[in-house]
Amino acid sequence: MNHKERMLNGLPYKSWLDGLDTERNACKAIIYEFNLLKPNEQGKIPEILKKLFGKTGNNIWIEPPFHCDYGWNIEVGENFYANYGLTILDVGKVTFGNNVLIAPNVSIYTAGHPVHPDSRNSGYEYGIPITIGNNVWIGGNAVILPGVTIGDNTVIGAGSVVTKNIPSNVVAVRKPCKIIRKITDADRKLYYKNLEFDVSDY
Repeated sequence: MNHKERMLNGLPYKSWLDGLDTERNACKAIIYEFNLLKPNEQGKIPEILKKLFGKTGNNIWIEPPFHCDYGWNIEVGENFYANYGLTILDVGKVTFGNNVLIAPNVSIYTAGHPVHPDSRNSGYEYGIPITIGNNVWIGGNAVILPGVTIGDNTVIGAGSVVTKNIPSNVVAVRKPCKIIRKITDADRKLYYKNLEFDVSDY
C-alpha cells in the first residue's frame, strides 16, 4: 500500500508522501476561495461545498470560515448546517447523517499521533473515522476525537470533549480530561489505543 492507501485504511502513514501534500494544497485553494466570499457572493456556498466534499445532500450550508484537510473524505447528508469556525481534520473519513446542526467553533479530529515520543517523532500519524448520525446537534466549542460515533437524535453540549461513542437519543455533556495513566515503553509499539504499528521504521 502507498501512504494514501494506508491513511484511508486507518494505518500509520506519512502525510507528505504519495501525493498527499498535493491533495491538501488543492483543498486549501478551494477553502481559500470559500473563506473569502463577499457577503453578496455567499449564494455560491452550496456549490463550492458540493465540489469539495465526497458526497452531499441538496440542502447544505457552512458559514465561513471553515477548514478541512482534503474535503473528499467528508460526506454530509441532507439539511446540513454548520456555523462559523468549523474545523474537520478528515484524514479519516467523516460521515454526517441528515439534519445535522453544528454550532460555532466545533472541531472534529480524525487525525492523531502516537503517544510515545520516539514513535511520534518518526513522522507517522493516523486517521480513525468519525460517524455522526441523523438529527444530531453539536454545541459550540465541542471537540470530537478519532474513532467516535454519535448516534441519531443526540445532543452534544457546548464545550464537550467527546472521546468515546455516544448512543442515540441522549444529551451528553462534559469534559473528561484527567490524568488516567503514565506513558510507558509499552506505548512505543502503539499508534492508537491498543492498535500496534505494522511497520518497523517508527
